[in-house]
Amino acid sequence: MLTVNHVTKKYGSFTALEDITLEFDRGVYGLLAPNGAGKTTLIKMLTTLLFPTQGEILYNGDNISDLDENYRNVIGYLPQEFGYYKNYSPRQFLSYLGALKGIDRKTADTKARELLELVSLGDVADTKMRKFSGGMLQRVGIAQAMLNDPAVLILDEPTAGLDPKERVRFRNLILSLSKDRIVILSTHIVSDIETIASHVVMFKDHKLLCSDAPADICKMLSGKVYETSDIHTISQPHLPLTERQEDGRTLVRFACESALPDSVKAVTPNLEDVFLYIYRDNE
Repeated sequence: MLTVNHVTKKYGSFTALEDITLEFDRGVYGLLAPNGAGKTTLIKMLTTLLFPTQGEILYNGDNISDLDENYRNVIGYLPQEFGYYKNYSPRQFLSYLGALKGIDRKTADTKARELLELVSLGDVADTKMRKFSGGMLQRVGIAQAMLNDPAVLILDEPTAGLDPKERVRFRNLILSLSKDRIVILSTHIVSDIETIASHVVMFKDHKLLCSDAPADICKMLSGKVYETSDIHTISQPHLPLTERQEDGRTLVRFACESALPDSVKAVTPNLEDVFLYIYRDNE
């Protein structure tokens, strides 16, 4: 169990996060908010790269600051941009990181081989990484984060810049890794967590807005989301969300607090609707 207990982080007079309380157990937790909302600040505190100004972070009841190296030994971390040596192969790179983590050579080599197969890089294990695509490098990043078989896997914006196919592969991989560990995934890309997160955490104005299952979060817009092919006829105040094409028509999805005529189709809200609705002032 990883517990964030009334944590505040300040930089001088600027408050990056204020009075955040959260609990993480096994499964995938999605930290969802626009850039600048405090996701990376929380990630850095969870990985001990930063420390709270107030409050505490506990792992199984002990303060992670007191646990020190014992805590770092149970976490795996993939930052937004992880450093690597372009002339190293994935096998060489993982062997090098295994030495830095204090893992004995034989164990590290065995684990590296297993992980490269897991992330579908076994056939290029000895190819220099300068030839790799962004998606392949991200898979190397996942492998290095898993090298110590962490109980807590923390990923900061892991799919930024990946094409749709690589993002799907990445999400499937994360889901498979979450069965027996805590996975914390920070992103502003809704589709990254909509299908795999068991729990979604949202911030606004540097405070915790909600922490719940995706379906329960969507309920906050229940009865308020509609679709129409003639948005110009809607006279009530409304918020356009997204558009899509269907049978040669442009269907506009929108949120409205007022009652609308039966001719306007009500639809089931999704996580993207909630994201666009909540953060409409962040544009």
